Amino acid sequence: MTEKPKLSIKLAKPRGFCAGVDRAVLIVERALEIYGAPVYVRHEIVHNKRVVNRLRDRGAIFVDELDLVPDDRPVVFSAHGVPKSVPLAAQTRELNWLDATCPLVSKVHIETERHYAAGRHVLLIGHAGHPEVIGTMGQVPEGAITLIETEADALAICPPEGELAYATQTTLSVADTADIVACLKQRFRDIHTPHKDDICYATTNRQTAVQDLAGEVEHMLVIGAPNSSNSQRLVEVARQAGCPHATLIGGAEDIPWAGLDGVEKIGVTAGASAPEELTREVIDAFDARFAITLVEMDGLEENVHFKLPRALRSASEKA
Repeated sequence: MTEKPKLSIKLAKPRGFCAGVDRAVLIVERALEIYGAPVYVRHEIVHNKRVVNRLRDRGAIFVDELDLVPDDRPVVFSAHGVPKSVPLAAQTRELNWLDATCPLVSKVHIETERHYAAGRHVLLIGHAGHPEVIGTMGQVPEGAITLIETEADALAICPPEGELAYATQTTLSVADTADIVACLKQRFRDIHTPHKDDICYATTNRQTAVQDLAGEVEHMLVIGAPNSSNSQRLVEVARQAGCPHATLIGGAEDIPWAGLDGVEKIGVTAGASAPEELTREVIDAFDARFAITLVEMDGLEENVHFKLPRALRSASEKA
């Protein structure tokens, strides 16, 4: 019997689900328990096919817009947040709606509204077309926010006269965002800043773990969806931190075996929307081909938890 080649796998810590994703998934699960199927969900609840398909199997129906939601069924808004027009439309139709927006995204919404109420123009650092950015820009009237995607944008932007403030998408590269913010502060000395960084704890912690791990491995595998901003940033961070071979995979089926020939040390992490089962399946796939040594890096223990919406808590208590 041929002896398996040896392979060292080091797992990043923390990795995988964050508190906001955990809460959003639980909201859909609890709604299915309380109201029965189907429960409608506007857009993907989080950016992960495994999670979405599991909820679909339990009776969740994912739709692009509220027009596809019947009047007599509950609807959940995704963790990324929605423009104000969406809950307003739900209220107009008297729908039973549940907001699964991550509380840390809601924080950015509240800040943006306060800046607008104070007469400030908001410079939003983020990625065009991302649901979170669409939701944040939709908290205030059109024209009240200018989107900045790059440092070049920060250098070129000519905002309207008056006071300025900035806010950021919660899932950006910490280092790249710091460069953009530094540019804005240099150009606009009196720009109003967030009371606390808008990039969320989970994004920061996962990027820090990847930075620490990147120099120890030859190839980094990041488990996550192509439309997951925080997962894409982990790939970028790994490359910037000294691991040029970093690959985004959806799961074990996407492992680039041909590109791993001769590799002896692999790092594995997972974006904030990727369930731990995907990491375990990746490890099992390696175990079938290699004699693996598995080590989890020392890292932060995350103990953040967010409450469910009051409507679900009270309905659960009555059930």
